[in-house]
Amino acid sequence: MPESIVLSWSGGKDSSLALQMLRADPTVEVVALLTSVTAAYERVSIHGVRRVLLEAQAASLGLPLVEIRLQPACSNADYEAAFQQGLATIRERFPAATEIAFGDLFLQDVRAYREQALVGSGFTPRFPLWGTPTAALAERFVGDGFVAHLVCVDTQQLDASFAGRRYDDALLADLPPAVDPCGERGEFHTFVSDGPIFAQPIACDVGPVVLRDERFAFCDLLAR
Repeated sequence: MPESIVLSWSGGKDSSLALQMLRADPTVEVVALLTSVTAAYERVSIHGVRRVLLEAQAASLGLPLVEIRLQPACSNADYEAAFQQGLATIRERFPAATEIAFGDLFLQDVRAYREQALVGSGFTPRFPLWGTPTAALAERFVGDGFVAHLVCVDTQQLDASFAGRRYDDALLADLPPAVDPCGERGEFHTFVSDGPIFAQPIACDVGPVVLRDERFAFCDLLAR
């Protein structure tokens, strides 16, 4: 029988590519998605995407959600406690799951943090995209027919005008040379609304862009 895996899911392109790769592997089965949600806003943490769109993604993927419930501006200790609670929920609901998969690409410190967080938990980390050149991943994502928009832009690394833009060949051509094409250094985050992993598209429209903390430009995607 295939090994049961839970995927850390942000709703963005790296998560989507990781799920696509895992579903192509007959030795594993993704049984659930693990997502951080900021409870006070009911939005995906960091990305700022409305919870209703996250739920629409999960429904289209045919996968249940396990939420890590966070408070705004929570401390690292609070996050780690909430993460452990999420793992406890996984153990209860999906006792056959033995691994947590992450869509990280090349930041060694982030990988080390994930690995340390799972020490003693009974779960093994998996990084299906690790080490793949990000330019190749970006091209694969667009070429495979995924549809995504930039929902958060760090204006210290990329101009706010990119917020709300579709992630496509034109956008990739417009990115400054210093910006990673997958935004792996936090330059931007995305929301995926369609692609080969989904049973049906997530209907949404590009809404207004708001600057938060004098740094992050959030595009509010609106469910239809």
